[in-house]
Order: sequence, then C-alpha cells, then structure tokens
Amino acid sequence: MSQIVDETAPEAETADTASADDAEQRRLGERLRRLRTERKWSLTELAEESGVSRAMINRVERGVSSPTATILGRLSGAFGLTVSQLLDESLEHEVPRSSDPDQARGVQRGATADSWTDPDTGYRRRPVSSADFPADVTEVRLPAGRGVAYPASAYAFLRHCIWVLDGTLELVVGDDVTRLGAGDRIELGEPADVVYRNTGDDLVRYVVVVVRGR
Repeated sequence: MSQIVDETAPEAETADTASADDAEQRRLGERLRRLRTERKWSLTELAEESGVSRAMINRVERGVSSPTATILGRLSGAFGLTVSQLLDESLEHEVPRSSDPDQARGVQRGATADSWTDPDTGYRRRPVSSADFPADVTEVRLPAGRGVAYPASAYAFLRHCIWVLDGTLELVVGDDVTRLGAGDRIELGEPADVVYRNTGDDLVRYVVVVVRGR
C-alpha cells in the first residue's frame, strides 16, 4: 500500500505566515499614519523630522513595505516615542484571562508573546513588559554577522540599560566601542548614535530596559 503524503500542509503554513506578516505591516502602517495625522504633519514634514524619505514613509503607511529597525528608530524618535511604543498598537497582545491558576490574568506565556523582525537583518525584538508598565523591557535576538543602527534622536528622551544573555555583543556608542559578553550590562548616558553588532558566529541575545523619560 502506497503512503499518502499531504503536500499541501507546508504551503498552507507558508501562506498563513505570509498573511500574518502582511496584516502586521498594515497595522503598523495604520499606526504610523494615525500618529502623523494627530500631529497634523504632512509626509514631507515627517520626512524632515525623521530623516526617512517621503517615499519610504508612504510605502510603510500603505502597508506595502516593512521598515528596518533603523527606520523604526528614526520614526519613533521623530514622534518622541520608544520603538516599543511605536510598535505596540501594531502588535496583537493577547493576555490569558482564565480561572486556571496556570493561566492567571496578567501572565504572558512565551509561546504567545508577539515579536517584530527586521526584514533586512533578521534582528528580532520581543516585548517582555506590557504597554502599561512604566518601562520598556525588550528581548532582542541579533543573528551572527549582523548589525543594527539607531540614531541619537531615538534616545533623546530616554535612559536605558543593556544586558547580554547569550553571545558577545559589540556596542558602538558615538565613537566608543564596547564588547559585552554573556552576563555583562551597560547603562547608556547622553543621547548618541548607537550601533549593535554581532561579529561572532553565534546568535546574540540581550535585554534592553528603557525608562520613558528622565
């Protein structure tokens, strides 16, 4: 008897993933357009404030292009928001509400936690804290050989700490280069351009804690 193999399942899974990505792009675009409208900014004005091209902003708002981490940093800085705050309404946070003690209200299980991935580098950020928590706590995974840059404007109103969990992270703050190994942490001071680099062969995992305001 020949074995019947279901060849449609992988295709269905790929289609579901693509559909979820498209929906996320649309929600982020709607979020960005709403923020711009609230401030009564034109596309040109937001481009001038953020340093992101008018054409790119237009593509992101229409949900046809996914921004990189660097572009998100520039846009969030222009709005006076953290990257997490900019992404928050575009991610679908689901907090279990059940009488089951193992699914207590306010508990967010790792399997259901939302994440955002940079389409260029594979850099992935997952929110650990909720939108109501007084600080942003974010887990980041940076693939080998990749780097992500954030402009000083993204940190103009923030204080933050970086704690490396796995691997070695190379941090460039202005002109200063610091290498951080597993267990190391650093608190950044005055706003400066920051580049996160993984020059090794293994994934780097770290946590960023951001306080919204001084």
